[in-house]
Amino acid sequence: MGNYQKYKYLGHKWKNIHSCKLIVIAILFSSLIFVFLSNLAFGSVHIPIQQVVTILFGGDGQKTTWTTIILKFRLPKALTATLAGAALGVSGLQMQTLFKNPLAGPFVLGISSGASLGVAFVVLAANTTGMSTLLINLGIIGDLGLVIAACLGAAVVLGMVLLISHRVPDSMTLLILGLLFGYATNAIVSILLHFSEDNQIQSYLQWTFGSFGGVTWQQMIILAPVILLGLMMALLLSKPLNVILLGESQAQTLGLAVQQTRFWIITSASLLAGAITAFCGPIGFLGVVVPHLCRNLFKTVDHKVLIPVVAVMGAILALLADLVSQLPGSETVLPLNSVTALIGTPVVMWVILHRRSRFF
Repeated sequence: MGNYQKYKYLGHKWKNIHSCKLIVIAILFSSLIFVFLSNLAFGSVHIPIQQVVTILFGGDGQKTTWTTIILKFRLPKALTATLAGAALGVSGLQMQTLFKNPLAGPFVLGISSGASLGVAFVVLAANTTGMSTLLINLGIIGDLGLVIAACLGAAVVLGMVLLISHRVPDSMTLLILGLLFGYATNAIVSILLHFSEDNQIQSYLQWTFGSFGGVTWQQMIILAPVILLGLMMALLLSKPLNVILLGESQAQTLGLAVQQTRFWIITSASLLAGAITAFCGPIGFLGVVVPHLCRNLFKTVDHKVLIPVVAVMGAILALLADLVSQLPGSETVLPLNSVTALIGTPVVMWVILHRRSRFF
């Protein structure tokens, strides 16, 4: 009878924990919807949320300009923030698990630096008369040009990392090589910028500040499928990620093809981080902060649970950061990276000071 009561108590306890997690998930999704609508409502022009909902469902707003503002400017920006937060959060989660490093982010393999190198190359090339004419004829100068350059730069570094990942026996060595890639590309960027003019350097710096507002509907047709593909790959890798937590040697003992799995994890994380960097600039801190928030909130390391909730939490924080950066009610826009750094720094400090409760 005592054992029966014990099992009954444990069963009730498990049900209570499960119910609490479901409640938290429901709160997260409700928060995502609320923050998304708030992002559409607030800005230099305030639009009532009721009007936002009406316009989203195909109705006419009280003012024609409200419909234009929401559908042409704010909706693609809010969708971009949602995709970016989800992508960076999941990418960071994969990197922290792969390298067993609580402070690893989505850019540890030099993907961000590769994108920066592509942008810096276009900035310098636009300074040269002959090259500038060629780039103009190809349509490579401008916002779309920066996106193309960043994509190419990130793709080059990604290709090098993937080639090396087949030859490197352990993830820690790959992490060190990724950091070396980052240092090398940053050095080349510094040299390129040294020969650029002030206005070109200003263009590059503007890109490094990060922004969700530069993605058009035409660019969204490219960005959204890439991010969704990367997230789908991450979901399919949730079970191998759980096995990798046991250690690479233990994972091999259990029959996991470690190098092949590592290849697909890097591919997924690089797609997510590289696409967002190319279209939005190097957005910092979200990829480091969000996984820790979700691990501590749900008290789990199961990636089947973590990947969806990290995607939702990342989207919420990205939308909040974008909302704060706009300073609702004013025409001033703060650099997005400054806002994410202010949000992320306390969390990173907390992680460092509470290493006893780490999950690795």
